[in-house]
Amino acid sequence: MAFMILVFAVLLLQIHHSHSLTCSSQKLTGNRVYDNCNDLPHLSSYLHWSYDSSKSSLKIAFLAPPAKSDGWISWAINPTKPGMIGSQALIAYNVDGNMTVKTFDLNSYKQIVPSKIAYEVSDMEAEYSGGTMTIFATIALPANTTTINQVWQVGGIVVNGIPIAHAMLPDNLNSKGTLDLTVKGNNNNTSSTSSTSSPSPQPHNGGDSTHGKINGITIFLIFACFWHLFVC
Repeated sequence: MAFMILVFAVLLLQIHHSHSLTCSSQKLTGNRVYDNCNDLPHLSSYLHWSYDSSKSSLKIAFLAPPAKSDGWISWAINPTKPGMIGSQALIAYNVDGNMTVKTFDLNSYKQIVPSKIAYEVSDMEAEYSGGTMTIFATIALPANTTTINQVWQVGGIVVNGIPIAHAMLPDNLNSKGTLDLTVKGNNNNTSSTSSTSSPSPQPHNGGDSTHGKINGITIFLIFACFWHLFVC
């Protein structure tokens, strides 16, 4: 019985560790470093960003798990209001085994096709690893921009290279807010729950060693538990 309690305790530690990760603990590929990061309040999403006000240039890395492994993720700016219609979106998904990110002018719920958007976008790249998709991009904003309406989303279906509409659950409907580009530290979000902004982590070539050690211990104890139950 004591052995089973020990196994259960370690499993709880593993679950707590996996759910306590925040953007400040994430390590981005390519030694990418951003000035700020936000734990977005819905859809288990994160935004890393740097803003050069002298050039009105916004560099972003948006991370989120798609609704299904072959689904899609999106991060967008709405020039006029905090909502999907009118958003100028970057959507990442898998095409023939390769991750891609394309621009979409979301002017209706019915027709979603790749299209030119109101902003100049460069350095677009998409990745998929460990159940999480990432969008990297640099966006040229109008001069003297200080805040933007951001909208983020995830979906589970892509048909013939076209993302299909997302679910209409509360998390999906509330995944929007205002990003204040002048504030560092706590950064208010117009969603019902505020996001938290903090300095983005320094680059790290290795993985999360603590996470790896806990995984190893967990696997060992699970095998030991089965051996104890069925052999001893």
